[in-house]
Amino acid sequence: MNTVKLVGIAVMLAMLGACASSNSGSVYSRDEARKVQTVKMGVVESVRTVKLEGTKSPVGTAGGAVVGGVAGSTMGGGKGQAIATVLGAIVGGLAGSAAEEGLTRKDGLEITVKLDSGTMIAVVQEADDQFQPGERVRILESGGTTRVSH
Repeated sequence: MNTVKLVGIAVMLAMLGACASSNSGSVYSRDEARKVQTVKMGVVESVRTVKLEGTKSPVGTAGGAVVGGVAGSTMGGGKGQAIATVLGAIVGGLAGSAAEEGLTRKDGLEITVKLDSGTMIAVVQEADDQFQPGERVRILESGGTTRVSH
């Protein structure tokens, strides 16, 4: 029974981790659809690889705490079991949080662009599309969100 619970919780955590939002230049939220965007043109000056940190939601911590608590509750008896349950929940919560952050971490690009106006800007987005120095690109801006696209 305890193994079934642990497997079920692990599957649930994996599914929730997959729900992380995207920082891709090609992904739009439902709220961004049918809204006007300002378009600027420019040339890529440089591209640098960066890491986009993963999500740090209560889901990973809570899921890890549940798994750790269940695992701890199977150890010992009496007060020892209660202590193991609490310690398991604490360690599991920390491990769950770290696992969520690691699983949702993504590769990104810092793209520096010299706009036709002469202004230099840098945009960070997921590395799902490649850009090269000297390449002509579009800068799309809307509601505080900026994207670089071909």
